[in-house]
Amino acid sequence: MSSPSGSPPPLPPPVGQPMPPASGTGSVASENMASLEFKARLLLLFMLLLVCGSALYVLYARGAFESTRRLVLTAEDSEGVVVGMDMTFAGFPIGRVRRIELAEDGKARILVDVAEKDAHWLRTSSVFTLVKGIVGGPNIRAYTGLLNDPPLPDGAERSVLQGDASAEIPRVISAAKELIDNLNSLTGRSGSVGASLANLQVLTGRLNGPGGALTVLLGSEAEAKKFSATLDHTNSLLAKLDSMAAKTDTQVFGDKGVLPETRATVVQLNAMLGEARTSLKKVDAILVDAQAITSNAKDATSDLGALRGEVEASLRKVEGLVSEINRKWPFARDAEMKLP
Repeated sequence: MSSPSGSPPPLPPPVGQPMPPASGTGSVASENMASLEFKARLLLLFMLLLVCGSALYVLYARGAFESTRRLVLTAEDSEGVVVGMDMTFAGFPIGRVRRIELAEDGKARILVDVAEKDAHWLRTSSVFTLVKGIVGGPNIRAYTGLLNDPPLPDGAERSVLQGDASAEIPRVISAAKELIDNLNSLTGRSGSVGASLANLQVLTGRLNGPGGALTVLLGSEAEAKKFSATLDHTNSLLAKLDSMAAKTDTQVFGDKGVLPETRATVVQLNAMLGEARTSLKKVDAILVDAQAITSNAKDATSDLGALRGEVEASLRKVEGLVSEINRKWPFARDAEMKLP
């Protein structure tokens, strides 16, 4: 097979020797390698810029570039306090622990950087606490009661009020143990609660006994029986009184009682008194006639004698009626009723 130019084709290289590059291939490969190297350098530069930007952002977010004030807090010990811990005010972080060192007097010095924009919350009367909870690490907190006081100067040193909740656990356990011992002594057989329960059981037994509540109130069953007998006797007397009252009511206010008979007697008495009035009127008329007629004195005297007899008869009837009333209804003497 002939080449297009008419020259013979090149012979293949011997076995074991590399094939010589074609014309123009070396320059393309060198250009590709230069491009890859440039891209790798750009990528490395971009990564470096990204790392530096992230570090700067973290430093900015941590407040490394903002102005701060230094606050020194002294405590008996700094157990649990670490560098980077926040100091909070009303639940918001306003400062951060930068360093912890040991003072010459043996106390711990906690150096806190407070941001300038939050420094106005700290006053000369502010109080700082280091509270250690049962769960989690300690917390540094600031409290300001009077915001009108002068602001806290830069580099001020304040003592920290410490509180450890876990330190109260042994005291609480001791108090709980003492309480349990007191409860055991109270609820034991010789305790007051045990004695009260025993007395309550005895009281319940007496209530369920024959005498019931009377035995509990009076103290013994014999006294309860006496009281029951007294009540029975009183009930019998009241029954007798009721029967006597019923009989008295029948005798006095019944159809045949004293009161109806008395009413009838009073009616009769009124009738007799009417007759007596009539007789007296006749006497008055006769007396007038006697005064007018003096000539017929003998006849007037005989008429007066007859009239006198009528008057005496009327008076005797009245007297008998009054005696009958006294017999039926004792007006002149007190009635006495004797109870059995």
